Amino acid sequence: MGSEEEKEAEYHSKDFEWEEVREEVEKDPSLSHHSIPFTTATSSTSNSYDDFFSEPWKSFHKRHSSGRFFKERRYLLKEFPELLSCGDFSKVLEVGCGNGSTVLPILRGKQTAVVYACDCSTKALEKAREMVDAVLGLSIKHRFHAFFCDFSVNGFPSWLFCDACQKTYPKRPDCLADVEVNNEASPSELSSLQGAMCCIGGVDFVTLIFTLSAVPFQRMPPVITECISVLKPGGLLLFRDYGLYDMTMLRFQPNKRVGFREYVRSDGTHSYFFSLDTVRELFLGAGFIELELEYCCVKSVNRRSGKDMRRVWVHAKFQKPI
Repeated sequence: MGSEEEKEAEYHSKDFEWEEVREEVEKDPSLSHHSIPFTTATSSTSNSYDDFFSEPWKSFHKRHSSGRFFKERRYLLKEFPELLSCGDFSKVLEVGCGNGSTVLPILRGKQTAVVYACDCSTKALEKAREMVDAVLGLSIKHRFHAFFCDFSVNGFPSWLFCDACQKTYPKRPDCLADVEVNNEASPSELSSLQGAMCCIGGVDFVTLIFTLSAVPFQRMPPVITECISVLKPGGLLLFRDYGLYDMTMLRFQPNKRVGFREYVRSDGTHSYFFSLDTVRELFLGAGFIELELEYCCVKSVNRRSGKDMRRVWVHAKFQKPI
């Protein structure tokens, strides 16, 4: 086992060039199905999958409710040091928080950060709350607010970003309607939000860490529009997700394609693999300014098989115009 520094470093090193992988894949006939245009005849998977994409993720989190499947993302603060250097009481929205593997390093690293975290799975939210309570203790619970939100279908609740109504109606009670109707908020969350007497007026950071790839491609633009809407002017969106020709993509067989660069796993969960051009088009199309955008190419060794594994992720930072 290596040191914590070694474990963290491997996530933001560039062990190989992405162009090397692209050339190998495009020359291999057995992998040609990853590059050809997608048609409904290409895959036996039903197109109705898009209408129920969140249900497999809910089942996934039920199966992995112990949280052992996930590792805390300790590399996060090295990749996105802005989360450490930000002002006191900065607000972070973690979209698709899962069991809290992204939330924990933020709360640890920035002792004054306030983190709002949503997910479409109540099991995942329960586990995230448990992990925060167990690891960080009772004294910081007031800085963590988890809430249910199937964001790709319904969008974010109004209390996250209705800054205009906060100025006009500072005590309007129905701004909490979205939380109350979902009936998924904890009593402490409702109390803290009610104490704010309405909306929180937007957030300083949005983190999309291996979340957008789980959303069907045609629903990505509305999700990104929601993200820019909840950010304050000048706020940052921090992005990390699966990159084109990642090893997990190359393992998918032709019958698992549900779109161009979109696949469905055996458990029904969805995965998209991003090129830099696609990420740029999606986020700039929503009005963001590009600050950083690159492939992160990491080589590791499978301990059981001894085989090399080439992982490709997309790392990006975008800013809402001031």
